[in-house]
Amino acid sequence: MNEHDPSKDLIIAPRTAEVQRQTLETEVRVGLNLDGEGQAAIATGVPFLDHMLDQIARHGLIDLSIAARGDLHIDAHHTVEDVGITLGQTLRKALGDKRGIRRYGHAYVPLDEALSRVVVDLSGRPGLTFQVAFSRAHIGDFDVDLLQEFFQGLVNHAALTLHIDNLRGTNAHHQAETIFKACGRALRMAVEPDPRMAGQLPSTKGRL
Repeated sequence: MNEHDPSKDLIIAPRTAEVQRQTLETEVRVGLNLDGEGQAAIATGVPFLDHMLDQIARHGLIDLSIAARGDLHIDAHHTVEDVGITLGQTLRKALGDKRGIRRYGHAYVPLDEALSRVVVDLSGRPGLTFQVAFSRAHIGDFDVDLLQEFFQGLVNHAALTLHIDNLRGTNAHHQAETIFKACGRALRMAVEPDPRMAGQLPSTKGRL
């Protein structure tokens, strides 16, 4: 007599997606695999943003490719924001109907004196709480205000709820890096298949 193998209930289609977004200001292409190994190929023209996005891929075990061209002769604002928007669209597409996932994720990440907490809910409702008091206005030539713009674009177009809190830190680079590492870890938890859900939707509303 053949016994039912519950592990087979967790087999899901590859959760991959690609999105291209083009405006008069930027052109952005994003591809991702939620069930990847943390590989990243990122070239946005904004080196600090590339470094931060690599943290999401590596610590989220998300294979991520991003190529962007923008009006950097003006400043990095449009590029950073539109990368967030396009990444959000790609993430939403890859998640599909969200059946069988954990839905919620959280992480605390330290880096020397800095400590950040990120909590995510793949709720279908965009919402960002960004509580970060950076110790200085620029990291190299990167304007730290743009990080909130990135996350706002991500949240709005992935339709998720995201709480970002830098709990302490005096080095702005460390503050930013702990945020992105924690974001990767929180997303990794939230998108992970839940063996107890067996393809069910993690909501009493019937949809996310």
